[in-house]
Amino acid sequence: MQRLRSRQQFQAVMAGAPVAKTPHFALHRAALTSAHDGRVLFPVADAWLGVLLPKRWAKRAVTRNTIRRQIYETARLRAGSLPQAALVVRLRSEFSRQQFISATSEVLKRAVRAELEQLLSPRSAPRAASRSVETRDAV
Repeated sequence: MQRLRSRQQFQAVMAGAPVAKTPHFALHRAALTSAHDGRVLFPVADAWLGVLLPKRWAKRAVTRNTIRRQIYETARLRAGSLPQAALVVRLRSEFSRQQFISATSEVLKRAVRAELEQLLSPRSAPRAASRSVETRDAV
């Protein structure tokens, strides 16, 4: 598994709509064929992962670091089932500071890990796609 490093890589992946969502996270996905200024953005055919944790939703650095570590560890454990694509996991709402008082608590880590398992499961992307098809057919 490779990590996204450049701004251009993140922008290429974030250009599309999320393919899966949970209450706190969104997953963006892009094909590895993206190019910028004649340069290939993703030179290795592998799963590429980037993490976007805005300060707006995780004000404390220790919270952002804890969540980031959980994302990379969950992805590492699921590396075999991840597609050969560029993925960005984006935090889209905050974890309640009343419910999760400590930024490094086991309760927060378990909650983050449970949502990430749901987000990165192989079934999450097809369900999101099939829902949009069902909605389109019903109209």
